[in-house]
Amino acid sequence: MSYPNLLSKIHLGHTELANRIWMAPLTRARAVQDHVPNALMAEYYGQRASAGLIIAEATAVMEGCSAFWTEPGIFSQAQVEGWKLVTNNVHKNGGKIFLQIWHGGRACHPLMNHGKQPIAPSAIPITNSQIRTPTEKVNHVTPKEILDSEIPTIIEGFRKGAENAKAAGFDGVEVHGANGYLLDEFLRDGSNKRTGPYGGTVAHRARLLFEVLEAVRTVWTEEGQVGLRLSPLNSYNSMIDSDPIATYSWIAQKLNDHHLAYLHVMRADFMGVQKADVLPPIREAYKGILVGNTGYTAEEAEACIASKQLDAVAFGVPFLANPDLPNRFAKKAELNPPRPEFFYVGGAQGYTDYPAWA
Repeated sequence: MSYPNLLSKIHLGHTELANRIWMAPLTRARAVQDHVPNALMAEYYGQRASAGLIIAEATAVMEGCSAFWTEPGIFSQAQVEGWKLVTNNVHKNGGKIFLQIWHGGRACHPLMNHGKQPIAPSAIPITNSQIRTPTEKVNHVTPKEILDSEIPTIIEGFRKGAENAKAAGFDGVEVHGANGYLLDEFLRDGSNKRTGPYGGTVAHRARLLFEVLEAVRTVWTEEGQVGLRLSPLNSYNSMIDSDPIATYSWIAQKLNDHHLAYLHVMRADFMGVQKADVLPPIREAYKGILVGNTGYTAEEAEACIASKQLDAVAFGVPFLANPDLPNRFAKKAELNPPRPEFFYVGGAQGYTDYPAWA
């Protein structure tokens, strides 16, 4: 067998996954009005059900935290019903799927949130990118520094999103703590300049993340149902930390107490600004299932699993363009090239029309 380790089974709690080739969460901006998932999304995810685990795209846990305009939500009954189309189709095709639950934080914009100012740990705007609105790309606005007294509302939003994900038929949830969105903004000292219980030391900066995990675990109570994604180095959305290895090694060690299904780590900065080898210290600190992401080939993923550096690898763009990626890896078949011009434009083109291997 080609890639015997990568194609071997793995368990998340009582759930057996067919392989260690996971589909990373990929925002595709195909939801319809009011952030409702639809039949086109069900077709897309159903096509990719051979992944060991599908981690569905970043999904808003509450109203007013949109950062992409047409990304899905999980805070209304219509959204729950739309996601049922997706989970039913994935399960019909033999797959397993988690929902990535998310708050956009300072990456949100009033033009997409009924005029609502975005929130963040500190009133520091994103400056290294623009945001795509319904009419044009615009600069980010300065967010409102959230009050300590307002934070329980965020925690409850994640808990309710997790509850709705269960009602929608998902096999579990992944808490989004990466890529410059709200939870990540609290974790890193470049975006969190506050004092008090949620700022200052890494223990205080990570408090919100741990409180969200605890709340989500009151809904998904069995082992193997709650994952977490982190991006120690990614400078997207103007993110930086002064000591990412120390910060994330500490967080990884503390996560051992939270009984996660897995810890999903982006190993690199896809903006190319920050560089460090973060996975070895995280692997040393964290005793559970560790999933790597960002730029892996099948050969490298196989070697990392064989050497126990990782337990699984999440593939992003390769899964976007190759709905049958595990089969292509098994046969060492040529991969479809991605078409970036269609990543976020809506419709079936560049979404559900990538061919499977003949």
